[in-house]
Amino acid sequence: MKIFLDSADLNEIRKVAELGVCDGVTTNPTLIAKSGQDFKTVLKEIVSLIPGPISAEVVSTEHKGMLAEAEVLAKLNDNIVIKLPLTPEGLRACKVLSGQGVRTNVTLCFQAGQALLAAKCGATYISPFIGRLDDVSIDGMTLIRDIRTIYDNYGYETEILAASIRHPRHVIDSALAGADVATCPYKIIAQLYSHPLTDKGLAAFLEDWKQSGQKAIV
Repeated sequence: MKIFLDSADLNEIRKVAELGVCDGVTTNPTLIAKSGQDFKTVLKEIVSLIPGPISAEVVSTEHKGMLAEAEVLAKLNDNIVIKLPLTPEGLRACKVLSGQGVRTNVTLCFQAGQALLAAKCGATYISPFIGRLDDVSIDGMTLIRDIRTIYDNYGYETEILAASIRHPRHVIDSALAGADVATCPYKIIAQLYSHPLTDKGLAAFLEDWKQSGQKAIV
């Protein structure tokens, strides 16, 4: 499963890039606003740090405006993926952009029927928001599994991008359910590699080496 960083914080993006585990980045208007920087400037910085897909979201609510914004965003870099809302206008824009060979990420998906329509419109990615479903006592993983089954049944190539990740277990469960991608905040990626037993084991190994009286390896 691919791991995307859900952030517009350049410091976080640099840290994850150094780890070598980041396959792409997703942004949204909220994350851009938190960055406090110009939208286009942030995107140009991100694409210079991460060589994979970078989702940039439109803010227009009607398809003509979405297409106009998409044209501007797509020209910034070949790795830009146009992020569209799962609305009738967003689906119209998705169909046009897909026909032009422009990659799209259809976001704010909360039910399998929406994911089916996005796939039929040629979406590159569908973003089910599993955490927000959990917030209202609906199992987000059931949605991932349902979409996986539908896409596999009919050979849709749209990739399932698990979004609204709230904790490491969401990442593991998404992988088990067949998601193609999980987009995670920086703290979740850090929690994936952090474990107290790893820290305890390393401390014990280092202490044993010290007690052995061995010289440094290099």
